[in-house]
Amino acid sequence: MSYVLGIDGGTESLRACLFDLEGTLVRHEARAYTTTHPRTAWAEQNPSDWLSCLGEAVRAVCQNVDPEAIKALSIDTTCCTVVALDGNAQPLRPAILWMDMRAAQQARAVSNVDDSALRVNGAGTGQVSAEWMIPKALWLKENEPHVYGAAKTICEYQDYMNFYLTGRMCASINNVSIRWWVLTSTDVRSLFARPDSLSDSRFALRSFARHYDAERGWPVDLVTKLGIADILDKWPTDVLKTGEIVGGLSPQAAADLGLPEGLPVSQAGADAFIGMLGLGVIRPGQMALLTGSSHLHLGCVADMFESPGVWGTYRDAVIDGVHVVEGGESISLLRARLSPLARSRARSLTRHVFRSLARPDEYGKHSGVAAAHSR
Repeated sequence: MSYVLGIDGGTESLRACLFDLEGTLVRHEARAYTTTHPRTAWAEQNPSDWLSCLGEAVRAVCQNVDPEAIKALSIDTTCCTVVALDGNAQPLRPAILWMDMRAAQQARAVSNVDDSALRVNGAGTGQVSAEWMIPKALWLKENEPHVYGAAKTICEYQDYMNFYLTGRMCASINNVSIRWWVLTSTDVRSLFARPDSLSDSRFALRSFARHYDAERGWPVDLVTKLGIADILDKWPTDVLKTGEIVGGLSPQAAADLGLPEGLPVSQAGADAFIGMLGLGVIRPGQMALLTGSSHLHLGCVADMFESPGVWGTYRDAVIDGVHVVEGGESISLLRARLSPLARSRARSLTRHVFRSLARPDEYGKHSGVAAAHSR
């Protein structure tokens, strides 16, 4: 019998799932990690906790399974959980979790920039979320310049875990096309490494653009206007599509996980968007509702468009030829408020109670409002 491993790095825990080659879940394990809140609306996690939970969960789910029977693994993670790494790929500070709202001021600064990259935010009418990569990177530069300056790499939870597993630093098409305002062609990434290359690169941009909006490319204009053009040198250079091979399992990771060295590791991406594949939402006209620490509405469309109240369209963000639009809202705070009540009075909860607590912008998250200061 052969198996594959699917791993999910979520908001509250890391889950490892063992599947047979028909896609049937054989068993699963989860290990919880801690989120700290140094200030109101801040949320941080320790990347070393991710690694220890990964090792524990994988070893547990693979117990009594021949390691050679496992043929590949892939990991998805939360999106916009930002990690700053030194030259030895060691974290310089705790990771800034996706739900962290400290970059509210920086998000407003991004929203106020006149730049075509922002048209994916409700056709240019929507607010930029403080959760996203550029506001958080800007916060680091303005508030922790020693960390920003020392960082060789600023990346996502996803990228950090793939680097641990394989030794290769690369980004996911999901994250960069949806949350970084960028074209995901590595050829375009090299062309746009310097702002002074812009004048000579329009033809090359049209020629090499494969995954995202050929009129946009990497957001050189945007980050230059914000004073963080050097972030382009800190982001991962390689960008992989969903399912592409990141590399083989490194000797250290293989020893930690109890798996064969060289085991293929394939690229996944942002947890909710990878969830679309699990739900079979891969054709235009289909929509997925995904619920966890937040919930999102993710739809597939055949044609690119922009509209107030809609985030997207994100070209080829999950699979080639299918474009994604997005809406949604966070229920993290709702869950925190309802859990004690739900345990004691679950049957008495009413629609009125739910509606009074479930504001779509309650934590400044996925709704079109994206109000970072809303509580």
